[in-house]
Amino acid sequence: MYKVKTFGTEMKVFHVHEELERLDDQVNRFFADRPRARLIGVSDMPVTDESGTTIGLLRVVAYEE
Repeated sequence: MYKVKTFGTEMKVFHVHEELERLDDQVNRFFADRPRARLIGVSDMPVTDESGTTIGLLRVVAYEE
């Protein structure tokens, strides 16, 4: 069965690298807890405020379990 899981993180100025690593860790833990899951696709999308500044990131993962 195909499934979709969404992860999100806030992006803080001067902390983007740490935020991306934390997001990667969330996704890796998710798949570590599901050893039979097979990754199908990953997509990242920035979240912006009304001025166009990036304030967050959504990562959507499609997988088969």
